[in-house]
Amino acid sequence: MLDALKRLIARKPAESEWTEVADWAARQQLGFKRVRDEGGGFVLDGALDGKPWRLEWGPSQRPYIQGHELRIRMELGLSPNLQMLVLTRSLSDALERQAFESYTESNQTLIDGNTPEEMRWIVMFPKANVVAAKAVRARFHFTGADVTDTERWVAGPLAEALERADQQLLAHQPPFVLMTLRGRVYLRLALDEPDTRAIAGVLALFQVAVPQAVRAAASAGEGAGADYRNSQSTAWQDLGPDADPRP
Repeated sequence: MLDALKRLIARKPAESEWTEVADWAARQQLGFKRVRDEGGGFVLDGALDGKPWRLEWGPSQRPYIQGHELRIRMELGLSPNLQMLVLTRSLSDALERQAFESYTESNQTLIDGNTPEEMRWIVMFPKANVVAAKAVRARFHFTGADVTDTERWVAGPLAEALERADQQLLAHQPPFVLMTLRGRVYLRLALDEPDTRAIAGVLALFQVAVPQAVRAAASAGEGAGADYRNSQSTAWQDLGPDADPRP
């Protein structure tokens, strides 16, 4: 009984904050569900041009993020050959150091398959020379199995969205990953406080990344992009915590 009461008391502040998130999600016509498992968290469900996406906030699933993280995934049916990665520069540098120390200290010559893709790709794939503002090139690392794919992905709208995010959400260089893997687009961000402004900012960035990934796939002849509608004006673009839902 005492243990149950302690858990209830400990959970109240977080759930109070999540009520604000739940109310905001309802205004945006998004699904909201609290996670009752150990560690807690919540899930938002939505769709972009009829294709579902899922946002989760909870304990980190990656060793390079301490505390909690926000993560989004969306199934697009892209070719598994489309492997593209964007990271904040600080995270890229940290992962490179970690990989170097790990493999030199253990005298390994092969990359362990249990190592997260983010770390493996940093080591395996060449850097992409994207067309973007100088600040974006300096503040982010771009790579991929075929750097031409990554350059197509980032050039234009996504580079501009990253520049905006770098001035706000990513200004302090938190661990941040945006990637295409196994036909999906993933986003992962260290976020201890899941306020609605941060969530809206992440979704706005994700909204740009998704159609750009589809277009990169189409340009590479990997399919999945021919009939994808331009969604630049839909969903969460420039959406603040108290903005009205958009169609």
